[in-house]
This record gives sequence, C-alpha cells and structure tokens, in this order.
Amino acid sequence: MAKRILIVGGVAGGASCAARLRRLDETAEIVLFERGEYISFANCGLPYYIGGVIPKREQLLVQDVKTMNAWFNLEIHTKAEVIAIQPEQKTVTVRYLRTGEERQERYDVLVLSPGASPIVPRLEGLEEARDRIFTIRNIADVDALKGFMDTTAPKTAVVVGGGFIGLEMAENLRHKGLDVHLVEAADQVMTALDPEMATLIAAELKKNGVKLSLGTAIQGFADAGKTVVLADSSRIATDLTVLAIGVRPESGLIKDAGLAVNERGAIVIDDQFRVAGAEDIYAIGDAVETTDRIFGEKTQIPLAGPANRMGRMVADIICGKDKHYKGSLGSSIVRVFKMQAAATGKNEKQLKQMGVDYRSIHLYPANHATYYPGASQISLKVLYAPEDGKLYGAQAVGQDMGIDKTIDVIATAIAGGMSVYDLADVELCYAPPFNTAKSAVNYAGYIAENLRDGEAYFDDVAHIEGLVASGATVLDVRGKKEIEKVPLPSTLQIPLPELRKRLHEVPADGPVYVSCMVGLRGHIASRILQQNGIDAINVGGGAKLYTQSKLS
Repeated sequence: MAKRILIVGGVAGGASCAARLRRLDETAEIVLFERGEYISFANCGLPYYIGGVIPKREQLLVQDVKTMNAWFNLEIHTKAEVIAIQPEQKTVTVRYLRTGEERQERYDVLVLSPGASPIVPRLEGLEEARDRIFTIRNIADVDALKGFMDTTAPKTAVVVGGGFIGLEMAENLRHKGLDVHLVEAADQVMTALDPEMATLIAAELKKNGVKLSLGTAIQGFADAGKTVVLADSSRIATDLTVLAIGVRPESGLIKDAGLAVNERGAIVIDDQFRVAGAEDIYAIGDAVETTDRIFGEKTQIPLAGPANRMGRMVADIICGKDKHYKGSLGSSIVRVFKMQAAATGKNEKQLKQMGVDYRSIHLYPANHATYYPGASQISLKVLYAPEDGKLYGAQAVGQDMGIDKTIDVIATAIAGGMSVYDLADVELCYAPPFNTAKSAVNYAGYIAENLRDGEAYFDDVAHIEGLVASGATVLDVRGKKEIEKVPLPSTLQIPLPELRKRLHEVPADGPVYVSCMVGLRGHIASRILQQNGIDAINVGGGAKLYTQSKLS
C-alpha cells in the first residue's frame, strides 16, 4: 500500500517538502493542509507590495493550488486547519473552514510546517485600537492593511520593531508618502548587527524622513488607536500602527498532543527533524528548535532559506536518504532605502554573552574598482577565534552591490570550516564594475594574517579619548583637511608622506597608537615605526569606526 504522507502548512517548508517528495516517490499519497487561502506565497515580499515596489498582488502568489496539483499530483486543501494530532492513532483532526466540517485523517508520516505568528503583546487599549493595528505575516494581513490605506488615506504611521519586517515596513510606508515613526525597545535598530554597524542603518532611516524612538518600548494605545503611548510616557499621534516586534512558533498542536517543545515554545527535533517522543512525525521551518552551526547550541532561526532547505531534506529522509541537518548560521540581509545590511553567524554581543574569546576586525573596502563609476564603501566587520582563526561571524553595511556577495562568501567559508586566514586565498570574480582585484573578503584575510604575524592592533576605537587622557601617544597620519572634516582625538599629527622625515617627533619610549581614516595608512605608518624601533599599534577602523561608534 502506498505511503500516506500528511503535510501541515503549505508555504515555504511545507510546499518544498511536498514537491521534493513527489520527485522522489511517484507512488506516495501526499496530502497538504493549509489554514490560509493560499499556498507557497512570497511572505518576504509582503512589505514591498504595500510600498508599491511589487505592483500586483498576484505577483506574491509564487504557486497556486491548480498548478501545483497538476505538476506534482498532490491533494491540497486550503482553508483547512489541523486542530489536533492523535500520535497513538496516527491521525489528525482537520477543520475545513469553508464548511465548518471536522474529520479525522490517517497518516503514515506526518510533517509539521506551521510557521511562526507575529507577537502581539497585551497592551493597554489594544482592543479598542484593533481596526488601526496591523501585523504582516500572510496575504490576508497585507489585504487588510492595503484596504485600510486605500479607504482612509492615512498620513502617519507608527512601526513598532526595528528588525527586518519593521525596517522594510518603515521604508515602504515612506514610499507611499506617509510620515513614519519607528519605535524599538532596544538601543539600536537591527539587533543582528553590532551597535557601531547598526548606526549606519539608523542614519539612513533618518536621512529618509523616518523618526526614531530607540531604547523605549510601546506601552499601549489611546484614542482608539490614534495615539501610541510609549514606556517613557511620550505619545505619538498616528493613523495606523504596524506591530513588527517578532514572532513566536506556532506549536500549539505539538503542545496539545503532549509532545516536546522548549521554553520558547519551539518544537524539539533531532538532526533528522523527528519530533522528540513521536514516531513518524517530523517538524520543519520557523516553528522548530534548530542548532547553531558554529557552536552547536540550540536556537531558533525563523528565516525562509533554512525553512526551504529543511523541507527538501525531510523529504529526502522520509524517502530513505541518510541526511542530517548541520544547523543554521542565520545568514540574513535587509535593504533600507539605498543602504543594505547583511550578517552571518554570531555578532559581538552574542559572543560576549557566551563568554567566548574572540577577535574583531573592521575594514572599509570598496564594493568595486574605485576608478569605475559608482564605487561605494563597504563597512565590514569580521569576528574570529584568536587561537586558530575559526570564523565566528561577519556583518556588512553599504550601498549598491557587494553586500550580499561579501557575506555570502564568508557564510560559505564558515560552513566549509575555513579559517579567517583562508580568506586571503579565496579566488573571486573580478572586473572593474563588479569587484576589486583584492576583494573585501581577501582584505579581511590579509588583516587577520598581519595580526597573526605580530602586528599590534587596537580595535576599541570608541575609547580612544581615554588613551589621549592617559597621556598615551596617539598619532594621526591623515592630512589636515581630513582631520578637520572627520575629527579623531590625537596627541600628534604627521601626514603619512612626511612620517619618515619626521620620525624624530615621535616619542620612542612607549607605545604609539597610529590612526588614519579607516586603518590602511595606519598599518603602513605602524610598519614604518616598528622597523625604526618604535612600538607602534595600528588603530583599526580609524576615524570612520570612531564616528560610527560615537553615533551608536
């Protein structure tokens, strides 16, 4: 008898699993249940439909039921909610929302891909404000928001949450001409980045007219949702509010069935997606507890890329392939107006919380050859183990192209077990419109090699005032105009081209901290000083990083 496989959830993970299953097994009976009206829609594209970047609603519908049935010979039920699992009987209870009918469905294998739902905290005045409060998860959500905007012509909006969805919604509401105020409980936007990197995104938001309230949480609503009240007692008038605070796993089915979830509500699985304590039940996607690929600790990473990979892999496993999920790096990217920010692996905040010893480097390479029109600067931060160069993570912020490529290469290096020193030998495509002959990735490797080989390096530039106050020698090797334009505390200023002739001005009785704009001239100058018997330390990131750090 053909194997009967039930899949709960028909978006990223569930749809990928169903398609892969059919490609591997033409005989299986594959039944997919989706609570919503649509399957396989582009949930990551929802904010851009609101902003008009994606002009047509149907463009969000990546695959429809009719086509998917025709291609893969599936049995697909939309508006069909699985409300209970009976593991011992190997059945589920399905409520067909169009008719209200409930019935039990038998399975040989059950795959759960329920996703995660937006967090809506209990807030004062929430119920009275419901008509003006929106979340962004599915087609119904954007239909509700767009319908409100089309009928009421709002002028102002508050976005609560400075993560991916919050930033994308802030941008796209500005595209529609609304005055936007973004509220974030943390002291920075985009907590996947470290503060000195996130400040570049905050600056871009402000440049494009988005007001920011950071370090204060939302407390509630007043005036039937026309006023947002913050924890610091400030009030913001608004026509609508988008809650983008985060998501929580949709794990109620598992809990009610007496199966394992962690303290955050994520479904507990093994490295082959089997639900703990259940036979022939698998779980994938945003609702599951997964493994950090670098350190192996348990985590939750609600991203579309991992969900799709999980869907494919669990289909392979069901069909007898010996596959094991190696975990996730949490690689991610966001565009905010003309800026892009991407990250992979761990950030500095996380490493500190874990008590992990690490080294960080900052660099500011161009995204392509500077002589080719349109070149712009990338702000890149790389974190690694000082003892062996094991890569821990990276972050990049900048304009135009190159941000995704840089982080994608480093993410691949992490997954492949490469060290930061191996980055120096990575061979990447080069032509003037696309890259530099020595790419950002290569430069990161070169700097790490220099540090390994003994170059002294100071990467805590935010505290350079303390060095000056303590009487340390801080040498700025930039030109006078640069120093005036972008100041950095120093005790001595000698432009790099003059340094060899003015070595006698540099104190020889203690360490000399050498600074420039981004660190390149500081490196050259420190090498000159070291080879003349002077203890020199290059200030990594220079005035550029100092400015970022002060803004953060």
